[in-house]
Amino acid sequence: MSNKADKLKARLPRGLSDRTAGELRATERMLATIRRVYERYGFEPVETPLIEYTDALGKFLPDQDRPNEGVFSFQDDDEQWLSLRYDLTAPLARYVAENYDRLPKPYRSYRAGWVFRNEKPGPGRFRQFMQFDADTVGASSPAADAEICMMAADTLIELGVPAGQFMVKVNSRRVLDGVMEAASIADAHQRLTVLRAIDKFDRLGIAGVRDLLGAGRKDESGDFTRGAGLTPSQAEIVLSVLADDGGASLGAALARSSTGAAGRDELATIGDLVRAAGYEDRVQIDPTVVRGLEYYTGAVFEAQLTFEVPNERGQPVVFGSVGGGGRYDGLVGRFMKENVPATGFSVGVSRLAAALSAIGKLDMRDAAGPVVVLVMDKARLADYQRMVATLRAAGIPAEMYLGESGMRAQMKYADRRQSPVAVIQGEDEKARGVVQLKDLVEGARIAAGISGHDEYREARPGQVEVAEGQLVAEVRAMLGPKP
Repeated sequence: MSNKADKLKARLPRGLSDRTAGELRATERMLATIRRVYERYGFEPVETPLIEYTDALGKFLPDQDRPNEGVFSFQDDDEQWLSLRYDLTAPLARYVAENYDRLPKPYRSYRAGWVFRNEKPGPGRFRQFMQFDADTVGASSPAADAEICMMAADTLIELGVPAGQFMVKVNSRRVLDGVMEAASIADAHQRLTVLRAIDKFDRLGIAGVRDLLGAGRKDESGDFTRGAGLTPSQAEIVLSVLADDGGASLGAALARSSTGAAGRDELATIGDLVRAAGYEDRVQIDPTVVRGLEYYTGAVFEAQLTFEVPNERGQPVVFGSVGGGGRYDGLVGRFMKENVPATGFSVGVSRLAAALSAIGKLDMRDAAGPVVVLVMDKARLADYQRMVATLRAAGIPAEMYLGESGMRAQMKYADRRQSPVAVIQGEDEKARGVVQLKDLVEGARIAAGISGHDEYREARPGQVEVAEGQLVAEVRAMLGPKP
């Protein structure tokens, strides 16, 4: 007898999750809807592997011993560093560069897949999660950005999020770069701190952002976040991005920067195209949108859900972002002699599923399981297997019970399998050339109105007897639409 102490403990690694059949089916239905919208816009599927050379992922390059934090990496037998992909955009850039001559330009593609982050897990923060991206590579026009934003809006509508409960917000990194040029902020680390401060505007308000632009801010718990260290005059120029004055302050700041002026013109073109298509109630210019990835070079966008849900403490909070993207004109060019313009959008699949579940729009209905053929006599396994084969040949999902239990346990098994019909044939039925079919869905409905055990046995709810030759036809009838 084995020692319990020698047994492995079944445990899931932190930051990862198992997914049940219901969750998988709900996700597949959601992905099918997204795919349908993307293909309506003319995008075609492509798939890249989960593993790439580490240097192809961009800023995550190997140090002397192992790659930096952020990616899961290993060294191949040829001493090349390989990594699990961090997102779906960098692998696309590699794919386009490697196949550039044979691809149509612009190249419009979509792909769904798992990505991996070597980061500390936490609530809602996973090390493995799914994204669904769409990208246009080879188009420099702001029309490509506008189209991506309209497609994101159409996707949310198609998934059941009503207009008025979301907004696709658009900004330009050139606008933000222009503001920092106007404020004479040149240090890369300082610029990154400024962007992070602006990104916290929705949560902290203008006073909180002002603190983070200066010396820093202490939150309610007493934790201190070091600020960007700007002078008051520099901070005021940055705060023009947030000013509620119809853009006058921002316009004055951008007048000092050719980069900022180019970003302003880019946003004006996107706004014109959005209005011309009738999407102004779903796509909005918002200078506070930042997006975190460093490879964005122009327009950036974020799909935000505006309805409230309870947080971990039961307090109402706005759901927030479920996807975003932007223009990354330098990423493909890392592999080529010239830069290739590109823009794209990424949906956070798990987060979007949680949002749809919160408003009752995630299709979680249980799929019907297989027809289960009960084994009443183990000496007649061949007979039961023949019935299963007959059902499968007719296109009906079916299985023979493969356990060791009696009839009651087999019926319980069929219930747990969400089986619509159980097929029963004992010695008596076999002698008469018939089978008993129990409609488990209809039977459960009828049984709910039966009060006593004797009445139940007499009624045999949902159960009929048919000739063996009528097995397929009668099962098909039972699987048809229910009243």
